[in-house]
Amino acid sequence: MNGQPISGAPAGTGRARRGRRGPGLLTLVLGALLLLVTACGGSADAGTPGGDKAGRAGEKTADTTASEAVVTVLPKDGADSVETSGALKVTATGGKLTTVKVADAEGHEVKGTLATNGTSWEPERHLAAATKYTVHAVAADAEGRESAKDTTFSTLVPQNTFIGHYTPEDGSTVGVGMPVSINFTRGITDPAAVEKAITVTAEPSVEIAGHWFGNDRLDFRPEQYWAAGTKVTVRLDLDGVEGRPGVYGKQAKSFSFTIGRSQVSTVDASAHRMKVVRDGKQIKDIPISAGAPSTTTYNGQMVISEKLKVTRMNGDTVGFGGEYDIKDVPHAMRLSTSGTFIHGNYWGASSIFGTTNTSHGCVGLRDVRGGYDGATPAAWMFDNSLIGDVVIVKNSKDKTIQPDNGLNGWNMSWSEWTA
Repeated sequence: MNGQPISGAPAGTGRARRGRRGPGLLTLVLGALLLLVTACGGSADAGTPGGDKAGRAGEKTADTTASEAVVTVLPKDGADSVETSGALKVTATGGKLTTVKVADAEGHEVKGTLATNGTSWEPERHLAAATKYTVHAVAADAEGRESAKDTTFSTLVPQNTFIGHYTPEDGSTVGVGMPVSINFTRGITDPAAVEKAITVTAEPSVEIAGHWFGNDRLDFRPEQYWAAGTKVTVRLDLDGVEGRPGVYGKQAKSFSFTIGRSQVSTVDASAHRMKVVRDGKQIKDIPISAGAPSTTTYNGQMVISEKLKVTRMNGDTVGFGGEYDIKDVPHAMRLSTSGTFIHGNYWGASSIFGTTNTSHGCVGLRDVRGGYDGATPAAWMFDNSLIGDVVIVKNSKDKTIQPDNGLNGWNMSWSEWTA
């Protein structure tokens, strides 16, 4: 059978059939390859240069152009012995400031004011002395491109300083007439700068204003007496304030006090009596002996500034020579710097109280030597009074006490006080 034609087929047909099967297989292979290429490459257009450009047309090229905004900080980076006022300023040209942060080494930030056009920034208040500050400032141009500046500088170390001694004491409870009174250790020639560095606030809120007595004392009070229960907070931000040329404050502290119940006592020198009113109600009517005709008691509103269980009173210290020297005056409460007190009197006859004025200008109340009897009018008044309580003297044949003679600024009208 080898080499013989298949039965029933014409001679030579075996070669022709093998030729027809060959092209069919090739077609299948080529078709499969075409499918593979199409599946891997997506559409035919995707593989063309034109298709690639179309796919990336939406991408944005990053803008690497430098910002036109330029930040300038004064003082210069690394500056030393910088003035605490007027030296710090941040500006921007070609754009507007978006961030300004100035802080000391402890992270306390300096509050500042940005100009309405956004091109400059200055601190609201003075800087502290002997302090290192860091500055971080950022500005943006019209296209939003930013530039930044980071610097450091140190303020001056003062050679001469001042502080303020204040009353009342921190945490104390005082009467409704108590002002905030600050006495400076150096005379102040820039009172506006010093006053700006002191903040006095009250809760509930009330308008409070300061008034200078000379160049070394600054008092604060509201228009009327404080309301009972008011809490007053005082912030002394004097560190770095140039109070006079070359003399800088060195205090940065706060203190607070509370107003107790309201008590106002009125002495009628001609009637020889004192009425004590607490929270709007009279609680006591006490016979007194005021200043004699030749040594009358000041009229006016006076504030108790000191309480002394016993003290010495010597006429030499207040201009009366050797007229008296009493070493054990009981239950004494100071009403003026010049020596006016409301105090116990054990040396006068009981009959003078309520009938005769015999003192050298003080207001005397019946007492016993040593002040041991708590039932006497002087003991009662002492035990029921606070520093800051008001004592008003009227109908005395004397002038009104000067506002700076003690804590007695209430003798000025509000318009005078705020002028």
